[in-house]
Amino acid sequence: MHSSPPHGERISGRVAEIEPQQIRVMFDLAAEADGDLVHLEVGEPDFDTPEHVVEAAFEAARRGETRYTANAGVLELRRALAEKRSQETGSAVDPDSELIVTNGGVEALHLAIHAVADPGDEVVIPTPTWPNPISQTRLADAVPVELPMAATDGFAPDAGRVVEAIGPDTAAVVVTSPSNPTGKLMPETAIDRIATAAAEHGAYVLADEVYRELTYGETPRPAASVTDHDEWVLSIGSFSKTYAMTGWRVGWLHGPADVVDELVTIHESTTSCVNTPAQHAAIAALTGPQEPIDEMKAAFRDRRDYVVDRLESIPHVSADRPEGAFYAFVDVSALEGSSAEIARRLLSKYDVVTAPGTAFGDGGEGYLRLSFAADRERLAVGLDRIESMVETELGLE
Repeated sequence: MHSSPPHGERISGRVAEIEPQQIRVMFDLAAEADGDLVHLEVGEPDFDTPEHVVEAAFEAARRGETRYTANAGVLELRRALAEKRSQETGSAVDPDSELIVTNGGVEALHLAIHAVADPGDEVVIPTPTWPNPISQTRLADAVPVELPMAATDGFAPDAGRVVEAIGPDTAAVVVTSPSNPTGKLMPETAIDRIATAAAEHGAYVLADEVYRELTYGETPRPAASVTDHDEWVLSIGSFSKTYAMTGWRVGWLHGPADVVDELVTIHESTTSCVNTPAQHAAIAALTGPQEPIDEMKAAFRDRRDYVVDRLESIPHVSADRPEGAFYAFVDVSALEGSSAEIARRLLSKYDVVTAPGTAFGDGGEGYLRLSFAADRERLAVGLDRIESMVETELGLE
């Protein structure tokens, strides 16, 4: 009698090699834990979606906007995005051919990698970084080339190292600015240098700009506007962080028409289109009052300063002041064990949930990522507990 292979042998190799992200592992471990947990692991604003955005979705649903939309997204939303991008880049953006609305920035990046990378091609990814580009590259049967930035420089982006890694097999380079998890911004000169080198090899820059508007100085210009090789730049954005709309799953990609056309084709075969009322909510987010967003950004700036100043007061612990996003990448290498072990002890013994630095690439060993997208009271409790752990484990009590 013919016997079926075990379940594990019926899973494709490219899927089987994808390991669960350590951020989600910590989230799941926390779900099983008891106690008064302080959640500092997930990158999600603790603010509610602005009321006028929520109301726009309800109104859209009530008037029957509940059917499929064009695969590229609701034209009104693409026009609003095109107007905003045109103002930001200084170049006209065609809403009909150069923009696609996606299920979050995650899908935009996923579609982009599948569109430009053949099996065996390389995708250059500076680390520490958000882990999705690494796993998405593997799912496309391409090869992620991780480039750890120097911890001694606070993981500042090193354009020279990135350029050196670009070669004949390079299909794309991921540029994330501000960085998740470090909050570092990539200077315009560095972006231009990388884009120029990528263009010379026929490779794309995948500009992850999800946190670009959550910066603590002047909002940086989009990557496509700081290089003469914008035809090789695919810009990825999202409503999730800027507008506190993580669960709405609305993102977008802006790029040259020939690439966007292919993305629309792939999108049709994956998710067809983004939730229709959510797209109408995104229109309201873009075109409506921005005061709630300004208030949220001001709160994040205040929390950033509080967290970094407090960490500086804890012996043998340090973190650079983030220039954007809402994360502190904390050096805890003075403690015993790997960053994963430290994160688990902090959860099991002190009820604080964080993300281990190795979740963001090998260069993150010895670090924890703390999200300060939590209110000041909970941040204070969490930092008190972190200080207690450090003092106890290093015998400083």
